[in-house]
Amino acid sequence: MAEPRIAFFFSTSGHSGVDRVAKNLLPAIARRGYPVDLLKVCGHGPELNTADPHTAAPGIRILDLGHRQTYACLPSLVRYLRRERPAALLSDKDRVNRTALLARALAGVETRLLLRLGTTLSVDLASRGRWERWLQRTSIGKLYPFADQVITPSRGAADDIARYTGLARSLIQVAPSPVVPESLFDATLPPPAHPWFQDADWPLILGAGELCGRKDFETLLRGFALLRAQRQCRLMIIGRGRGRERLLALARELGVAEDFTLPGFIPEPYAYLANADLFAFTSRWEGLGFVLIEALALGTPVVSTDCPSGPSEILQAGQYGPLVPVGDHQALAAAMASTLAAPLPTATLKQAARGYEIEAATEAYLSAMRLPPWGTGLGQIC
Repeated sequence: MAEPRIAFFFSTSGHSGVDRVAKNLLPAIARRGYPVDLLKVCGHGPELNTADPHTAAPGIRILDLGHRQTYACLPSLVRYLRRERPAALLSDKDRVNRTALLARALAGVETRLLLRLGTTLSVDLASRGRWERWLQRTSIGKLYPFADQVITPSRGAADDIARYTGLARSLIQVAPSPVVPESLFDATLPPPAHPWFQDADWPLILGAGELCGRKDFETLLRGFALLRAQRQCRLMIIGRGRGRERLLALARELGVAEDFTLPGFIPEPYAYLANADLFAFTSRWEGLGFVLIEALALGTPVVSTDCPSGPSEILQAGQYGPLVPVGDHQALAAAMASTLAAPLPTATLKQAARGYEIEAATEAYLSAMRLPPWGTGLGQIC
């Protein structure tokens, strides 16, 4: 008997958290024998590299729905559901989720529908326009009950959605995001070529992410300036974004420009994370915090803001690294100083990331889909 088909409907930027989830989750499910369909809006991500053994797997079909606008894909999605009748369909982001809800209703199929939201909704929408806030809040509260399950990556995000929209908390299931491969826990990665990784006398603090307000690297810089006044150390933030020049100007203003660098976007940052002396996570809000998990999996000490939502759960209320108030650069400086002075053992840090290992997290998603945790077929290249 053939394994049930599982479909995923996404429209992403190509470098978002949803892309990371897709690139890890879909191959992991396909490797277990389930036929997988990735349904895409034309010109949008996620991109699965079929030449990469990590993201390629037998049994994955990539189907372009033929339109560049999410809502315009509705007829194609309805036809797909009627033709293929997948056992489950998972979508992500509110606009895509609304389209999936309508498509299943119009198709009249029994496909199990799971809608994913990967951020702390109330904080994420606070900076949006009044119309968008009303639309998303209303659609989630009134339309999402017609889905079979809503999935979030953290308890904090789940509780926030329920409070903000009125959606029944019982409908929302927490499924850890598939972030790190098992091989990462035992990886030995040589230091990058940057000379700061070769100087053991100068501890290197690393930040990573889009250079934008949500990541709040200004607070990291201010905290670093306080720490740098007490001891020699350096700060590197990998990533790109509109805030680059503002950060460089702030470093000059604070007098730490010589010990601060922005090398840009690093597509494979594991070596940077593994060889830093400390990873600092300063977001104002998140749905989870992928890079924090990656740093822990590599055994790198961490400090984090206690932002909604994710870090407190990942670090188990500070057991695996200090949590400081959002925007508090003085508390951050103190936490960085104490962590550099007395880091936790590598094995202890790695333990915090175990629940986000790809195969373990995949089981949580299959459980939400009401499918058995292991497929029995071998899958076929489509």
